[in-house]
Amino acid sequence: MEILSKILIGLVAIEHLYILYMEMFAWETLGRKTFKGSLKDELFEPTKGLAANQGLYNGFLSAGLIWSFFIENEIWAKNVAVFFLGCVIVAGIYGALSASKKIFFVQALPAIIALAVLLLK
Repeated sequence: MEILSKILIGLVAIEHLYILYMEMFAWETLGRKTFKGSLKDELFEPTKGLAANQGLYNGFLSAGLIWSFFIENEIWAKNVAVFFLGCVIVAGIYGALSASKKIFFVQALPAIIALAVLLLK
């Protein structure tokens, strides 16, 4: 169960590193492909700074999850992972309610599954 928990936490962290990359460095290319149909093409250039800011926050979420792997105290490592998975879940739910329901399934649900496995171990 411990290995599965770490794999799931790692996958959530990698997903948020990918989002960081897309929003901070590839907003006008990869972002355009990802949000095709939900954002007009002419809006990518003027929203580049906003997307980069969002990407930075996703990087912080990923950094917190990765940090939990390096904490030697098992209780604190678990607490840190719970906190950052909780942040991902809240952000995913908010995104689903305010932007697109797809965000729940892409961001919140993987974090919910990772949190459930973490709490069951």
